[in-house]
Amino acid sequence: MFTTGAAEAAGATGAAAGATGAAELTAATGDTEVTRVTGATGAVEVIRATAALPPLPVRTWPLSRTREALRHLSQAKHTGKLVLDVPAPVDPDGTALITGGTGTLGALVAEHLVRVWRIGHLLLVSRRGPDAPGAQDLAARLTALGARVRVVAADVTDATAVAELVAGVDPEHPLTAVIHAAGVLDDAVVTAQTPERLARVWAAKATAAAHLHTATAHLRLGAFVLFSSAAGVMGSPGQANYAAANAFCDALAAHRQALGLPTVSVAWGLWAESSEMTGGLADADLARMSRSGVTAMAADHALRLLDAASEHGGHQLIAADMNTRVLAAQPADSLPATLRALAASGAGAGGAVARRTAAADARPDDWADRLAGLSAAEQRRAVLQLVRGHVATVLGHADAEAVQADTTFKELGFDSLTAVELRNRLAAATGLRLPAALVFDYPDAAVLADYLLERIAPAVGATPGRGGADPVLNELARLETTLIGLEMAADDSGAVTARLEGLLAKWKATRKPAEEEMTAAERLESASAAQVLDFIDNELGVS
Repeated sequence: MFTTGAAEAAGATGAAAGATGAAELTAATGDTEVTRVTGATGAVEVIRATAALPPLPVRTWPLSRTREALRHLSQAKHTGKLVLDVPAPVDPDGTALITGGTGTLGALVAEHLVRVWRIGHLLLVSRRGPDAPGAQDLAARLTALGARVRVVAADVTDATAVAELVAGVDPEHPLTAVIHAAGVLDDAVVTAQTPERLARVWAAKATAAAHLHTATAHLRLGAFVLFSSAAGVMGSPGQANYAAANAFCDALAAHRQALGLPTVSVAWGLWAESSEMTGGLADADLARMSRSGVTAMAADHALRLLDAASEHGGHQLIAADMNTRVLAAQPADSLPATLRALAASGAGAGGAVARRTAAADARPDDWADRLAGLSAAEQRRAVLQLVRGHVATVLGHADAEAVQADTTFKELGFDSLTAVELRNRLAAATGLRLPAALVFDYPDAAVLADYLLERIAPAVGATPGRGGADPVLNELARLETTLIGLEMAADDSGAVTARLEGLLAKWKATRKPAEEEMTAAERLESASAAQVLDFIDNELGVS
């Protein structure tokens, strides 16, 4: 069945009899019976049922997607009703509500609504409202453009507060558009995420979106726009909490569309304008995004995409600038599924060559072959250059010369995200499975290069006479770095000193009497790795 207009909220249809006969239908529904559906002449009689019979499902399509809706109907895969909805237009004399309205993006959107959408009344909502930096100037600027502006402080994570905001809109200028641009970031790798960090990010984006939906579901809006993020569909390092919250917004948009309510969730890429959310991004973060193919969008371009998204009719769209050549240079299986077709179609033959080259660089056999013809010193130099090059890349340096081999990664400014990226890049370059705590286990470029050399080509990486001491020395180097960076009270320092001295005493006691005259370094180099690592684990609790 295909109709236009609002879907019927309740009811059930019976079946028509043949052209020459009559049929009777009896359906027991608790204490209610539906009886007698007749069609002696082929006509259909509709019997309305009580609530005991659930209504048939309804799927609503915007009028702009009529062709797609008719195609779906012709496939006969639907159940219930397909409804073409004539959406309400955005009323220039109505009110537009913008959450995060005093922030960088909210302010840009507000001015765009006045200039381009001709909105005459704005309700700008943020946590600090009129006290937010720049709020007064923004209101004055919008007023000068001819709009009437209210700036309100409200907690959009509170259902009651949102309901009061909606109810407080002037009925002479009813709500015509909602744009949910509020959100917060609290980035960390998954192991560092906590319920509190997740809740904070979730509330500002997902909970607020749900409250806005509930408070406005009874209104005939012209637009309901959710500012989602590409992190929700493509992933983003350190943003598992933010990705989850935005995925909820995308799902809410699908739910609203199924209800016949106007909605679009726009998964934004990076805007060029620094906002309260993105202002904390370091150069290394921006460089990492650039290496993944993300290009910052200028505000005027992003706002044109907002216009296009609002007119498109789809409920979930991605609005992002991507460098297809960068995408094409990456192994296809490393790209999110959303980007694979884009990379394949946009890069041309040059991109295909780049991708094959990148894939070839990831084969460990190449490195083993490359090292086989070199002297021991040249082998170490080559692997060290590999490490320094990738360290420089993840930190945003122009070349490897900026990275000193004996400077610890902590001193270079590594955090958990750059540590994970370096591990991933080295794993891709060498084809090795590398531990998650790579930069903590091997705390500088020189030590890490020795470890990789041993993994890539054990025969050429081993140093005669070392007796397997390299892992022990690496562990001690990591421990040394940890101890040097600690700040503790005198009592705690004394306790650590006592444990270290006890460890050293036990170490000495395990050595053979003939080795008593050996230096400490010689004794350490001739020990088995398991012995010293066991001591460290058992005596200091280091893992």
